[in-house]
Amino acid sequence: MRVGAGLESVPMGKAIDKTGVGGVTDHASKRDLRKAMSDNIAVALIIYTGLQIFMTVHAMKQGISSIAPYFALIVLVAAIIPACRWFERRWLDLSDDEAADPAMKGAFRRDLALLWGLAIGLPVLLTALLKVAFAALG
Repeated sequence: MRVGAGLESVPMGKAIDKTGVGGVTDHASKRDLRKAMSDNIAVALIIYTGLQIFMTVHAMKQGISSIAPYFALIVLVAAIIPACRWFERRWLDLSDDEAADPAMKGAFRRDLALLWGLAIGLPVLLTALLKVAFAALG
């Protein structure tokens, strides 16, 4: 097989337009905000669940010695899903042109900040409230 085989049918203009310096594709200008938001939501849910498991459930075990912390974990994880669905629905409804529009980046960054604020902030806040409550009761 020779190098470049199969490239004869690709017009040179198309090959050049799709690559930047050194043959690197320019993804920054064509970033699909729908996929980016969906990816961030998936990772945020994993981080949120991990923080709930390692922070909140641990704090609850110090004050409650039963299966209640585990049921609370289920409720807390289920409670964040509607918020994540709202974020995803908001961005999935965009057209292809809107999803690649640089003018949408401000709203995208705002929603990312809110998403990550919830994913990280809620477990930290809940853990702090539980520790304060158990200290006051204990």
